[in-house]
Amino acid sequence: MFIGTGAAVVGGLALGLAAPGNALAVGAGARRAGVGPEVLPFGPVDVVPDDGTGPSYARAVRFGASKPGQPRPLLATYQSFAGEPFPLYRSDDDGRTWAQQGSILGTDAAAGIYLQPYLYELPRAFGGLPQGALLFACNYWPLDFSQPFPFASTNIQLYASTDGGLTWELLSTVAQGGPPDTTNGATPVWEPFLLLHRNKLICYYSDQRDPNFGQKLAHQTSTDLRTWGPVVDDATGTSYAERPGMTTVAQLRGNLWIMTYEFGEPVDPDNPDQDNYTYHVHYRIAKDPESFRFSADTALLDQDGYAPNAAPVVSWSDSGGKNGTIVVTDNDDQDFFINRELGDAGEWTRLSSPMPAGYSRFTIPLDGPGRPQNRGLVFVITGAQYGDSGGVEAGVISVASGEGRPGPAAQGAKAPRENRHAFAQRAAAYALAHRSGW
Repeated sequence: MFIGTGAAVVGGLALGLAAPGNALAVGAGARRAGVGPEVLPFGPVDVVPDDGTGPSYARAVRFGASKPGQPRPLLATYQSFAGEPFPLYRSDDDGRTWAQQGSILGTDAAAGIYLQPYLYELPRAFGGLPQGALLFACNYWPLDFSQPFPFASTNIQLYASTDGGLTWELLSTVAQGGPPDTTNGATPVWEPFLLLHRNKLICYYSDQRDPNFGQKLAHQTSTDLRTWGPVVDDATGTSYAERPGMTTVAQLRGNLWIMTYEFGEPVDPDNPDQDNYTYHVHYRIAKDPESFRFSADTALLDQDGYAPNAAPVVSWSDSGGKNGTIVVTDNDDQDFFINRELGDAGEWTRLSSPMPAGYSRFTIPLDGPGRPQNRGLVFVITGAQYGDSGGVEAGVISVASGEGRPGPAAQGAKAPRENRHAFAQRAAAYALAHRSGW
């Protein structure tokens, strides 16, 4: 049973977890009630060591409140073929140390592959849930061993927790598509992203079901978390072969919104071989997060004309000047790409950091009203780059004013992004090898 809408879940405070052993540095006056200790840039630190299963697509959520004088807790998860779906880790020291808090779906989850997680905290009571309740979206692939490719469909599912992530309940299926196949003409759905705006929960995702497009970006909305409205387009290509994908959205200063995505495009448009695509980062700016379809499609290029590639994630920090700082990460680069001019196409610069590149590296700004000790700080969590082995790592970087730079920078090793079939094929091989366990 969910808690009534008049109650509130505050940072999972009833969990009674032990305090981490690795304390943060404390600045003068930083421990006044409700503020918490000063955070300094650090990392990378291990969340999950490399165990050979290829964890990637890490996602985290930061609770909206905490005990007086303590940091706001973080929860994190990731995708992996092995083990229980979506192991859940918690940090009570802004990401320096982590302890496993079970898993989101547990051992009784229906058989299949679960990928592409997204964690979200409700900023206010909504849909029968209290302020502070957690939502979780993922892509579920049920098994069908009667087929050579052993998956029946793709399903974007929505779950909720009202006890700080200890237990979860399936609320609804947002969208269902065909089996997971990145070939143009197939009909799967991919990569959910959640946002509560006004009186609706928006679920953005990548959609291959429209016969007019190899893949497009779309969203649906709900007012009760159980039923969903019609599909609304957010971004489409100018030709059938183009494949915009992987929506993320952030609110900027001045009631503007930014949506980033990878723009899948054949290297040779006259011969659109899907084994030879680029996935350069594009973005759109809008005054309403449901109206990106009316905004211009803009390629993200740094001062040297370099195009970051694949799996972008966007966030916004209110530090770095009057317009704050847009922070974008991609798969192929260790550097971040920042913009202090509300997305002006000519104002993207690089920001170096010790945080490694990774597939769908995720960021959470730690600053905001009432948190002066965290000015310009951004939490980062990432798994390995696409197709590589590695663990899940976390850290905190600074995007304070003046740290962006236009010159060349260190880059992560280029990842094999051109062959998007490989991931689904790997999932199929795992399912067939472990079919006796399901």
